[in-house]
Amino acid sequence: MAGDPETFEPNPDRVETLREIADDIRGDSSESRLVAAILYRISDLYDPNEDTSPKDIYINMREIIRTKNAGGEGN
Repeated sequence: MAGDPETFEPNPDRVETLREIADDIRGDSSESRLVAAILYRISDLYDPNEDTSPKDIYINMREIIRTKNAGGEGN
């Protein structure tokens, strides 16, 4: 990941590792599901089949957290 911090080279091993961790920590609590969702979204940075950026992930997760805090889905 040397060079441009906005560039994430495809890395199937990293994708698999992050998604396995997300699956392991996903539980019954909304907090564990939220952390798992964050890890899963981060893994998309390294998935060659996904087109995302850190900014996209931040915006997506910010909206999920706002919705959750407002009493919406995910509570």
